[in-house]
Amino acid sequence: MSATTSKTRPLSSFPDVRALLRLALEEDVGPGDITTLALVPPRATASATVRARQSLVVCGLEPAAWVFRRLAPRARIRFCLRDGDRAAPGDALLRITGPARALLTAERTALNLLQRLSGIATLTASVAARLRGAPVALLDTRKTTPGLRRLEKYAVKCGGGTNHRFGLHDAVLIKDNHLAYRRGSSLADAVRAARKAAPRRKIEIEVDTLDQLADALQGNPDWVLLDNMPPPLLRKAVALCRGRCKTEASGGITPRTIAAYARTGVTAISLGALTHSATAVDIALDFD
Repeated sequence: MSATTSKTRPLSSFPDVRALLRLALEEDVGPGDITTLALVPPRATASATVRARQSLVVCGLEPAAWVFRRLAPRARIRFCLRDGDRAAPGDALLRITGPARALLTAERTALNLLQRLSGIATLTASVAARLRGAPVALLDTRKTTPGLRRLEKYAVKCGGGTNHRFGLHDAVLIKDNHLAYRRGSSLADAVRAARKAAPRRKIEIEVDTLDQLADALQGNPDWVLLDNMPPPLLRKAVALCRGRCKTEASGGITPRTIAAYARTGVTAISLGALTHSATAVDIALDFD
């Protein structure tokens, strides 16, 4: 499927990410950080360290640094680890020196980003570990937090997963609700219609029975999404597809059961839980 975000390109170089980060700061700060303004002298400086308080996979350092620099352009920031690295409790992630008011005001927004994205990367890494040695890709989905898709899909990559399509515009995925409007026509015809409308895009179609699969394969899709099939049925479906198209398993799969699905020979397994059910990890900022 299509790649969405490079781990080498700074996230803040994407206009949508910069807009999101500005909005996140505006949401928290509003007309001003009244507590900090009341208690911290305007010329005070401070040094602080962002630390992991649990074992985790790091993600979001560059956008977090952008948040601090947005309020303190001359702040000195040192990256102690890189996105995708593993951190143990107590490990330093960032060290920052700059105006105390700016560091205090930016703290929560920066930490929210780091905790959320590192949580996704950490969950993805734990699921990917269950697939170690299996020739299967671990895919994310579009089940992301509105507005955070680029960041959350980046976090999946940092955890060792693979990005599925970024949005509705970069690949065709024919699902049951699309087919509801084509009653009386075959699944193969739906694939052909999609191919005609989007000849340069990958075409994938969802099926949940072997009869539907046989129909869809007549249209020569690039991928089939084998939905809610238990492993024994999935293994039969993969055998039917072998040499004809790639296969994606989805639906009813959990981190505990994913290894059994990987043994069916499927090309990829998609898991919405990587983004919609990841828990934020514990990261803190400590002032020296």
